[in-house]
Amino acid sequence: MHMLYNSDSYVVVRFDVPTGESETASPGAEAASRGGYEIVDKFARKEIFIDGAMAQTFQEGVQKLIENDPSEEEMDAYIGRYTSLMQHPVVMH
Repeated sequence: MHMLYNSDSYVVVRFDVPTGESETASPGAEAASRGGYEIVDKFARKEIFIDGAMAQTFQEGVQKLIENDPSEEEMDAYIGRYTSLMQHPVVMH
């Protein structure tokens, strides 16, 4: 788990999950992993976990944005595109 972004509005955390394929890989080979991003809207108190193609699209968009040294407002606006998908309330446990 790696916190990638934290603003007044959003938190973005990357999760890397080993796939378990390393058992069949040759010695010294890196373990394959998959993962995704958890995006939390602090004001709405909702979150979403994205993986697969959606996570790849999110990552590519962030990388393009970072190339232009974005402001916090620009980053929040990009992340805000995913708020309409958020269905899960944030639960502390």
